[in-house]
Amino acid sequence: MRCVVRLFILPVFVICAQLGMASASPDRVALVIGMAEYDTITPLTNTRNDAEDLADTLTEIGFDVTRGIDLSLAELRAVMKEFSFRSETADLALIYFAGHGIEVQGENFLIPVDARPTSNIDVQRQSVSLKDMLEVVEKARVMRIVILDSCRDNPLGGAIDTNAVVQSALEATDQATRGAGGLAPANPDRGTLVAFAAKDGQVALDGTRGNSPYARALMEKMAKPGLEISLMFRQVRDAVLQETQNLQEPYTYGSLTGKPFYLSGAPDAGTDLATAEPSKTWSQLRPDQESQLLALANLGDTRSMLGLAYIRLNPEDSRFDPSQAVSFLERAVERGSPEAQMELAKLYEQGIGVDVDEARALELYQAAADQDFADAINDLGFLHYQGGLGLRPNPDKALELFERAADLRHPEAQFNFAALIDDGLIPNKGPKDAATYLYAALRSGSQDVLNLLLERPTMFAEETRRELQAQLQAYEFYNGALDGDIGPGTKRGIRAAYGLE
Repeated sequence: MRCVVRLFILPVFVICAQLGMASASPDRVALVIGMAEYDTITPLTNTRNDAEDLADTLTEIGFDVTRGIDLSLAELRAVMKEFSFRSETADLALIYFAGHGIEVQGENFLIPVDARPTSNIDVQRQSVSLKDMLEVVEKARVMRIVILDSCRDNPLGGAIDTNAVVQSALEATDQATRGAGGLAPANPDRGTLVAFAAKDGQVALDGTRGNSPYARALMEKMAKPGLEISLMFRQVRDAVLQETQNLQEPYTYGSLTGKPFYLSGAPDAGTDLATAEPSKTWSQLRPDQESQLLALANLGDTRSMLGLAYIRLNPEDSRFDPSQAVSFLERAVERGSPEAQMELAKLYEQGIGVDVDEARALELYQAAADQDFADAINDLGFLHYQGGLGLRPNPDKALELFERAADLRHPEAQFNFAALIDDGLIPNKGPKDAATYLYAALRSGSQDVLNLLLERPTMFAEETRRELQAQLQAYEFYNGALDGDIGPGTKRGIRAAYGLE
């Protein structure tokens, strides 16, 4: 970590101390929704089964699951609001929705059972959008997944006809569908995956065996231990194509982080995937899955290229080969991956697998920052503050970058920017702003931030500490006096806000 002044003391991704807390908030949470008994729209046969069975599967593999069956719009919004708050302290937040969905003017809407849509405006007012669902999970710490087993559109413009079936090939299957025409393509933020039961423009079959083909494949594949998540969704796709004789092709949109993730347990159960170095966690990948990763990389999948590069950057692995890692990263950079740009910048800066090239490293850091990659923005802030890679010290530019990284929910940047405000270095921002960034850093999940607030709270001014207490009180983590004294009660509130009970 490039140290600057008294506040820049946090080693990114390093755990400084063991807290020894008795229990913590779940690290994987799921909201499973099934809509079947519609009041005015054609009921669906298997969506209740899909939701209940998938919820059972997720519970069995260690998720904390919230179920919602046949919810009204008010009930759906209420459960989404509660789940949104809980997901902030989870590593992975997942939503599964089985029911009717409709595309209106390029936006996807998911319909509760009490909807009575007769126009596009009715759909928009009486449903929740995919955008709403993405906002529910957006603050989960590592990974966010929204799965829609409901691929629909509004084929008649201003009038709604959910019984319309526009693909004669589907009629021949004698299966019900969950609407007609398909959903619009999704474009989620980085670190978020949206999975459709059927590719945009297609429809999802309801199924004749108690579950939809997609739900059945999901349950089978997600329960397999040691199956990395991107490969899991690929196997789901292949299973559904086979069962539906190529009539339904599941599709995923978005880009997950470069860290591997396993829904049903990592190959090494003792590894904390949220904090471990990616080079070590990707090295756990089984040989058969590495071959699948190579196949996906050859199809242009940049996350697979990153995984293969990380394996070859682990000096403890027999496949250690920095020059080959550079080759994989260069391929991912050519396809615009900001994480690959960041990792390749480090190699050029340190001369690993390539000759030291500070100009190339700076170019890559800047390219990743231009795509709002928070790690790169934060590192650029340090480079501009201290001077490095040929840059002259420029504190004003550095502060601008630190704020930008903080607003992108980079936990160390949030803490550091709070300290800059507390030092009086940021015009037009005061103790309340500093406390807001500190609270956000706690919720983002940096244990270093937690340790510092528990062990060295007086590094912040008394007014900032009072404002932090007010933040904790506003979210019902603390009910004591706003006196700036970080005593036992406030520390309990800090732990609770972080996600420790």
